[in-house]
Amino acid sequence: MYYSSGNYEAFARPRKPAGVDNKTAWFVGSGLASLAGAAFLVRDGRMPGERITILEQQQIAGGALDGLKVPEKGFVIRGGREMEDHFECLWDLFRSIPSLEIDDASVLDEFYWLNKDDPNYSLQRATINRGEDAHTDGLFTLSEQAQKDVIALFLATRQEMENKRINEVLGRDFLDSNFWLYWRTMFAFEEWHSALEMKLYLHRFIHHIGGLPDFSALKFTKYNQYESLVLPLVKWLQERGVRFQYGTEVTDVDFALQEGRKQATRIHWTRDGQAGGVDLGADDLVFMTIGSLTENSDNGDHHTAARLNEGPAPAWDLWRRIAAKDAAFGRPDVFGAHIPETKWESATVTTLDARIPAYIEKIAKRDPFSGKVVTGGIVSVRDSRWLMSWTVNRQPHFKNQPKDQIVVWVYSLFVDTPGDYVNKPMQDCTGEEITREWLYHLGVPVEEIDALAATGAKTVPVMMPYITAFFMPRQAGDRPDVVPEGAVNFAFIGQFAESKQRDCIFTTEYSVRTPMEAVYTLLGIERGVPEVFNSTYDVRTLLAATGRLRDGKELDIPGPAFLRNLLMNKLDKTQIGGLLREFGLVQDD
Repeated sequence: MYYSSGNYEAFARPRKPAGVDNKTAWFVGSGLASLAGAAFLVRDGRMPGERITILEQQQIAGGALDGLKVPEKGFVIRGGREMEDHFECLWDLFRSIPSLEIDDASVLDEFYWLNKDDPNYSLQRATINRGEDAHTDGLFTLSEQAQKDVIALFLATRQEMENKRINEVLGRDFLDSNFWLYWRTMFAFEEWHSALEMKLYLHRFIHHIGGLPDFSALKFTKYNQYESLVLPLVKWLQERGVRFQYGTEVTDVDFALQEGRKQATRIHWTRDGQAGGVDLGADDLVFMTIGSLTENSDNGDHHTAARLNEGPAPAWDLWRRIAAKDAAFGRPDVFGAHIPETKWESATVTTLDARIPAYIEKIAKRDPFSGKVVTGGIVSVRDSRWLMSWTVNRQPHFKNQPKDQIVVWVYSLFVDTPGDYVNKPMQDCTGEEITREWLYHLGVPVEEIDALAATGAKTVPVMMPYITAFFMPRQAGDRPDVVPEGAVNFAFIGQFAESKQRDCIFTTEYSVRTPMEAVYTLLGIERGVPEVFNSTYDVRTLLAATGRLRDGKELDIPGPAFLRNLLMNKLDKTQIGGLLREFGLVQDD
């Protein structure tokens, strides 16, 4: 397996790998990583679909990419997915998956046209004082010291940032800035999370720094992620014979471990209460999704709080059993043994009263029933004790959603802190109580809040104990390589596998990159995996980001004016001077 960029490799069609007709493939879990891996086996590996089986504990595919209407409760989305144009592996996959909405178009075509016609951006990124504009005004408000801290983090080696927290390398000035407000609410970072992941994100998305304050960097699907991404992919796989074995909990995987060679030999599972499994030879490939950000999620309802489930976690316990067999298989407890640091809660609000959309429109500055972009990303409540954020995507967000309803996604980073209106932590609140707190921050008159929350909406809270587990401070070896050294027939995929590329987790891109690397490695596919977009090496991107981080303030060149002018006269005779002026780092005379 190797990496590539450019059209030559991107448009090439690999030849059929030798011996693929004699191989079978088994996937543990049916999240995006497994679905993508199966698609790459069929499309690029030419493996017959009927030789591929996807094992899933639940009765539905998609993993964390959910979107359902739960009987008696209402619509539920545990989270949303923010995407961008340089998710190279994701778009490489979905260019081949037909749209369910548009004839003779791919999912990528559908997505591309949608975001061309209706580009995303926010008209009010944050509020304060119960629905008033917080006037972040696109500014990052980074002091000179905060800028130095960010630059030091950006230039540090990966090794220097291992096992360090964000608040160990970024000071109070930074943590009080608009930049941190944008960043942590957009990506769900906490101060105690990994400085290494923060660094990887800075490098990965440096080309989008300018779009951070208003979300113009982002693109979204038409509907929820399940209907827009999972369903067309599942349909495509089923049409090619791929088998889905639901109600199957994989409990262990056996390995034959020798010097320089590792082979998976058996998958153990429980299905319908009966122990079972399958023996594996060298031609039987197994792709294991390890860990889970949505494991033990619990749904409440409008009158019931979601429960924090700290009990047995099958996905994490499976990884623990596997990891105990070889040091190369990772250290799951680095990520999965810190629930107080990795939990947060979301809630899906479905409006039933026409008064609520009017308050949404006042803040979003767009008609929520238009079918187009509404909030353009999350609206963060700057003075919320919960640090609440909420978003309204294009409506309807579900294909079977009534036309007079709006589906809203709400989440909070501080779930243990009493609210501003509801004097309870979010994790102890019913859906109705969460609605009260949200309506309070929308600016609904206090005397109307309780009655409107009781009858004007239906809200489903979801507590997720491991939702930011992959952000815990870590070091090399804590996540296993996608294909560990010496592995002949198995790979680890998903958010807790270590890609050899400089990509970052908590993205749909990472869930597609890791299985692509796995399939291409184990089958020897003669086509490059797309490398991560190289904006971090582009001097234009770096200069543009520097200008934005300084809120347009030009660079200070020390010394008297004649020396500054002399220096600029020299620079203006080179490409450097032109670039500095182009990106506003020095002003034209």
